[in-house]
Amino acid sequence: MPTLKYIRWLSCFLSLTASSCADLTPRLSVEPPLKNVILIIGDGMGPQQIGLLLSYARQAPNSVIKNRRTALDRVLNNGQLGISLSYPDNALVVDSAASASQIATGKFAGSEMLGLDKDGNPQTNIIEHAKRLGKATGLVSDTRITHATPAAFAAHQTHRSQENDIADDLLAAEPDVMFSGGFNNWIPQHANDKHSALHAQLSQLIKHSFPVTSERKDNKNLLTVAQQKNYTLAFNSTQMQQARGKTLGLFADSSMANGIIEAHNKNTAQHTEPTLTEMTQKALEILDFNPKGFFLMVEAGQIDWACHHNDTGLLLHEMLRFNDMLNTVLDWAAKRNDTLIIVTADHETGGFGFSYSNANPPKGRHLSGSAFAGGTLFQPKFNFGDPMILDKLYAQQRSYHDIFAEFTALPKNQQTAKTLVKKVNHDTSFAITETDATNILKTKIKPNYHSDQSKIAKNTPIMPVNAAFFIGDMDNRENLLAQAVATKQSAVWATGSHTSTPVYVFTQGPKHITAQFKKILHHTELGQLALDALQCSHANAVCNKPPPPANVVE
Repeated sequence: MPTLKYIRWLSCFLSLTASSCADLTPRLSVEPPLKNVILIIGDGMGPQQIGLLLSYARQAPNSVIKNRRTALDRVLNNGQLGISLSYPDNALVVDSAASASQIATGKFAGSEMLGLDKDGNPQTNIIEHAKRLGKATGLVSDTRITHATPAAFAAHQTHRSQENDIADDLLAAEPDVMFSGGFNNWIPQHANDKHSALHAQLSQLIKHSFPVTSERKDNKNLLTVAQQKNYTLAFNSTQMQQARGKTLGLFADSSMANGIIEAHNKNTAQHTEPTLTEMTQKALEILDFNPKGFFLMVEAGQIDWACHHNDTGLLLHEMLRFNDMLNTVLDWAAKRNDTLIIVTADHETGGFGFSYSNANPPKGRHLSGSAFAGGTLFQPKFNFGDPMILDKLYAQQRSYHDIFAEFTALPKNQQTAKTLVKKVNHDTSFAITETDATNILKTKIKPNYHSDQSKIAKNTPIMPVNAAFFIGDMDNRENLLAQAVATKQSAVWATGSHTSTPVYVFTQGPKHITAQFKKILHHTELGQLALDALQCSHANAVCNKPPPPANVVE
């Protein structure tokens, strides 16, 4: 008995007009196989931090962003937007280690774990998956390579603080590119002897780009191990640019320069440390040589640090650094349709936002509109914030952390309120008074402090409210400075720690893949989708093919 498909085919064949069969012609779009997955993580970058970047781009009178459109605008021109929850196993709020581990493995993790599931079992991460598929792999961060986020993509440790062991794990995992800071976790303990031959040898090796200090408790020289694994070593921008193939780049003794310093140095003779954009660009150049494609994770990690300190001016510079890097990635991918780009955050930090207040409400003014005819003044009751604030935030010359580091380095008799006022008012556009400075510098003896705790600071700044959520010890002076200038900045901060705020997920790439991210996710699901995309990129697997059009006859 003839099938329905056969009857319809025969009917078309016998038809005098070919047009009657037009709707039955399959219209399959043939897309090339997905080769590359690029994951970009803004550490601490919640919707609020993205809001600051967008406000600056759109509203700052002298915005440095061309056309007032950010890289995130570019992603969404052809991409998708979803949101993701970040909570770890059995907790409301996540830290970077657990969060990044959940993205890297697709499995729930416990707080402060790296590369383990919630029960403490090592899980295969996306770097390990990619290598098994024959792909190149890379990790880039503006913090240090052993820090929580990059570590989660290659290490398996019970706690994020085990950075010396993490360095061993990174070498065992062998990503083709590792660019960041953290030199002091890779060199032997006896390198701290400034009179030793090793100290002199290492100083020459790094071309005196930064101090030679070691955080290790053993005499392993992981730089030698890296060379045995055929890594090219790079310690400054010039050496990085000259590198070819597998490269370990360590560009600072510990963390790399913050966004303000990077912006000031990048066009000067002090530009020996590569920028986040330059590291990312070089990583793409190296990894793209692999014909099977690559996986690359890039972290804009100091967004989180600015938010921990409630430093709004620094946060703006960190978001601009992130924006520059993302634009570079988008430029690289502009003429390609074989790359999935995922942009997200591990969590939000600080509970930031611009807010209106009853401080200094604006004076009334006349408007030309007919509704205000007859002399009625336009005069809001509250101060809703002046866009000029955005330019003033951009004008900040030093981070709060650097201001206080310089202040603390002064002799004790010079660590006065008057000195602090001078430093803050010189380096920022939001002045404080001596009364403000006096309150910032007040301390109290820590609760439960014992005299035998000689290595722990005895005193701590006095936080007037929510002290338990500001865990930075003496760094809390930075949070107190933020509170002192809050009304001038129209900026509020809820905490010095992380929050549970869901984060955005921006994706660009083949639409049948990015569509899967357009929903409410959890970071474990986000990680699994990234793993699936990577797997689909292998040998043009069937899951890489778009579904057939609805009108195709089966």
